[in-house]
Amino acid sequence: MSTTYLPLRIESVANLREHWTKKAKRAKAHRLAMIAVPRNDLPCIVTLTRVAPRPLDTDNLSSAMKNVRDGIADRLGVKDNDPRVEWRYAQRKGEPKEYGMVVEILPR
Repeated sequence: MSTTYLPLRIESVANLREHWTKKAKRAKAHRLAMIAVPRNDLPCIVTLTRVAPRPLDTDNLSSAMKNVRDGIADRLGVKDNDPRVEWRYAQRKGEPKEYGMVVEILPR
């Protein structure tokens, strides 16, 4: 089992209208932050918990974590649709202006 806290700001990207360079920079940062997550044996359960002052609805939550999921899959050495990895999403309320993410990996 491993639990890692990452100081990432996970926001809904579904309706953002931004320049492609800003979007690419955020995606790269989210994907590269996963080097802080230790490698784990498969099969496993990965729970991605967003920490923020306000919650997202479930479809925006999963789309906001797409690059994080890809980065963790890279770290595990699998594709993000590998059946040996079960993905779960959660969120919890943070303090005002507190943003982050908790990655928990458990054996299945």
